[in-house]
Amino acid sequence: MSNAGIHPSAVVEPGAQVDPTAVVGPFCVVGPNAVIAADVVLKSHVVVSGHTEIGQGTTVFPFAVIGEVPQDLKFKGEASRLVIGKRNRIREHVTMNCGTEGGGGVTQIGNDGLFMAGCHIAHDAYVGDRVIVVNSAAVAGHCILEDDVIVGGLSGIHQFVRIGRGAIIGAVTMVTNDVIPYGLVQAPRGELDGLNLVGLKRRGVSRGDITALRAAFQMLAQGEGTFHDRAERLGKETDSAYVREIVEFVMGDSDRSFLTPR
Repeated sequence: MSNAGIHPSAVVEPGAQVDPTAVVGPFCVVGPNAVIAADVVLKSHVVVSGHTEIGQGTTVFPFAVIGEVPQDLKFKGEASRLVIGKRNRIREHVTMNCGTEGGGGVTQIGNDGLFMAGCHIAHDAYVGDRVIVVNSAAVAGHCILEDDVIVGGLSGIHQFVRIGRGAIIGAVTMVTNDVIPYGLVQAPRGELDGLNLVGLKRRGVSRGDITALRAAFQMLAQGEGTFHDRAERLGKETDSAYVREIVEFVMGDSDRSFLTPR
């Protein structure tokens, strides 16, 4: 560990691994079990504690607290970790907690995410790549947010909820059930109100695949049988990889039920 990028007012405890190219700004505190990779920037007043790894090129803004113990009364001090991927932007006052023994012991953050001011990522959550969590949103313990998910400001994601790839959650929304890939959720109590068409078009998804997704959504909304039955039937009828992704998500294991189309 080189001291070149460490401000004199920062506290880096013995045992911490800080890459020589990393920057640890004024009044930061880095605990003894932290691993700070190349080109990481801790701007100022950042706390990194616990067994926490911060991946290359990530920037953490002032007053963020990364790697503290879980907000879980069952936590008894067991060893657990927080692993943050590359090139994330973690803004002011963000909190991210380590995992728990009951949840696998690891909170995992992917690459290229944006975590806006005041949002919270709880213990044992799994967050994929290119995820955006907007100001003051809260992701509870054991949640799964797949790649390219957007969670709107002041929203809350209930524990154990899965949110499929490319879904978008509107602002001031409480999500208590799983959300299918590419779903659009809004309203205070979280209603599945359509597809994230804007996100699909921005990612360059073909017109044919978007048409197939719209038809699949209508079948899930209005077909015969239960939601699970409709998804199973849909899987036998489609040749769209995007639709099959929705089917596989619905057929997968979950501790929650699904938000279903209105």
